[in-house]
Amino acid sequence: MAKPVLITIDDDPEVLRAIERDLRREYGENFRVLRAESGQMALETLKKLKLRNHPVALLLVDQRMPNMTGVEFLEQAMEIFPDAKRALLTAYADTDEAIRAINKAKIDYYLMKPWTPPEQGLFPVLNDLLEIWKKTFLPSFEGVRVIGDRWSAKTHQVKDFLARNHIPYQWLDIESEEGRKLTTDVYLSELKLPLLLFPDGSHLLQPTNIEIAKKVGLKMRAEMPFYDVIIVGGGPAGLAAAVYAASEGLRTVMVEKEAPGGQAGTSSRIENYLGFPVGLSGGDLARRAVAQAQKFGAEILTPQEVTGLRVDGQYRYITLVDGSELSSHTVIIATGVSYRRLNVPGSEKLTGAGVYYGAAMTEAMAYQGEDVFIVGAGNSAGQAAMHLSRYARSVTLLVRGDSLKKSMSKYLIDQIEETNNIVVKVFTEITEIFGKDKLEAITISNSLTNEVETVCACALFTFIGATPRTSWLQDIVERDSKGYILTGPDVLHGEMYPRGWTLTRSPYLLETNIPGILAVGDVRYQSVKRVASAVGEGSIAIQFIHQYLSSL
Repeated sequence: MAKPVLITIDDDPEVLRAIERDLRREYGENFRVLRAESGQMALETLKKLKLRNHPVALLLVDQRMPNMTGVEFLEQAMEIFPDAKRALLTAYADTDEAIRAINKAKIDYYLMKPWTPPEQGLFPVLNDLLEIWKKTFLPSFEGVRVIGDRWSAKTHQVKDFLARNHIPYQWLDIESEEGRKLTTDVYLSELKLPLLLFPDGSHLLQPTNIEIAKKVGLKMRAEMPFYDVIIVGGGPAGLAAAVYAASEGLRTVMVEKEAPGGQAGTSSRIENYLGFPVGLSGGDLARRAVAQAQKFGAEILTPQEVTGLRVDGQYRYITLVDGSELSSHTVIIATGVSYRRLNVPGSEKLTGAGVYYGAAMTEAMAYQGEDVFIVGAGNSAGQAAMHLSRYARSVTLLVRGDSLKKSMSKYLIDQIEETNNIVVKVFTEITEIFGKDKLEAITISNSLTNEVETVCACALFTFIGATPRTSWLQDIVERDSKGYILTGPDVLHGEMYPRGWTLTRSPYLLETNIPGILAVGDVRYQSVKRVASAVGEGSIAIQFIHQYLSSL
């Protein structure tokens, strides 16, 4: 944390230098001492300190200053740093004004000039004030501060990006007192939210993920032009491949579009992963895996998007969104899947303003004591229901089928049944979503009874199937009709797929129709949609990579 600040203000340069000298000598080791020649100059300094989130412990101000008296300054300073101790320097003739200022500007003490020697006339008073300040001071948050509208899709996107990339941030609603004060201190003619404030005093307005990544120092450019293996996608499968490839000495780079962890990274609690009997969050799993991969020397580029793939002899090239290319001997595709979008009236307009895809853990605490709904019947929906039940008044699971048993693990079903504020509605679908600027209500229908009802809703979390992220592969890698990548024995169905296998050897278990290009995890045709299986595929893929490289 930055040193707390002491500010002294006096329009007499000689007096100001003397006060500053005494303060630095006595308090310089533990406090940062600043000076100003006028109240207006000091106010500008205070506003900058507020934006940088630097604490101010003491204001030592002369009363007789032109344009702005000490009391007038303290009245305005109190609005910016209400907890700072306030002391007024006065001449004998100003004693009455100083006494009146105790109530008017809520000063803590007034000192008579001259204060020499400071060991008797100055330091004892300031020591008492600073000791009181230390006992009541709560260290301010050190990191990125996000100010925005709770119901803004853009604000949700920023918060989600920061959280998933493990960047500490503090969320401040624009309607809060502190949020309004901070936005006022950014001197802008047109304030566009969300506003991000950084510890160095700089700010970004309505930033893109790329702009945030550059500011906080995420790595988006590769160190080398050529690698042994390029991994596209940073979910559990991609992270496992990065760990095993790098640990075995392969030059490895992983490229992730959003944040390491994939869909699993948004899970509030994974309880059936081997070796973690009490469970762990998807974010924690991703953080550990990233640290492990980087320990072995893997490069991780995020956020960075791959837009194309091409083959030239024994070399494989990926194209990044900026048009640059990375080359390698092998490529592992681990791009995973995306949740399918709701296709009902009103859903698109309210996405990010009450309608969310995936767990959206960053929003859970905002729904304390409110009614939320979840669409889906898989493990992800069950984990989200358990997490949200800790905050919401009620959580309703809307299930299209007749039960949860076909798609959800039994341990989750048991937990849901034992949780009083979770309700499961089967044979139920959403038909319409309502709300002007935020979600207000949904219409649901029962396919068994044909009953239709409209209910109030504050939030809707959606987990309705998935679409593989493979559009960037175009016609190079063989896929099924839904976009899932064919690997191993499925590649050999050449009659159905004209770009099938051409070598005399059979493709490796996870190899696509292009030798040296493998697919792992949820993006692969008929894969098991579980974190453990994705990690397993990512790790064994490296064995096939070694076999392929040895044949070159």
